[in-house]
Amino acid sequence: MTAMSAEDFVALINTAKDSKDWRPVFEIIPYFTFLGLRLEETDGKFISVLSEDRKFIGNPTLPALHGGVVGAFLESAALVHLLATQEVTQLPKIINITVEYLRSGKPIETYAEAVITKPGRRVANLRIEAWQKDRNKPIAAAHANFLVS
Repeated sequence: MTAMSAEDFVALINTAKDSKDWRPVFEIIPYFTFLGLRLEETDGKFISVLSEDRKFIGNPTLPALHGGVVGAFLESAALVHLLATQEVTQLPKIINITVEYLRSGKPIETYAEAVITKPGRRVANLRIEAWQKDRNKPIAAAHANFLVS
């Protein structure tokens, strides 16, 4: 993340929440830009979108998404969910993440939704699922813990 005061960061997050335009937030986090990350809000749910890009292919013979990209996408979706749904005063920091790779992901647009399973004053626990064409056939899932204050 580029150098920015905590007050400016919080103001940027609050502006994104009001306008529902998360691009300015994503632009200050270089990895989000690399992933081509987008956030869509539907019926009060936040869905993170990983863009289709050949640079994410890990196994060209299948072809399949690289596991590191899938794991990073799940972590990013959890972080974005925290930013979008919680009152933040600083960027939440990952404590740990456990990723379950359930099936091979094709190099196509991929979606993820995070759910806070236990909100806390200092630590938030989340469950994240990623899928492609069929929500009922997830390609990966994860449990993550973030330091939120």
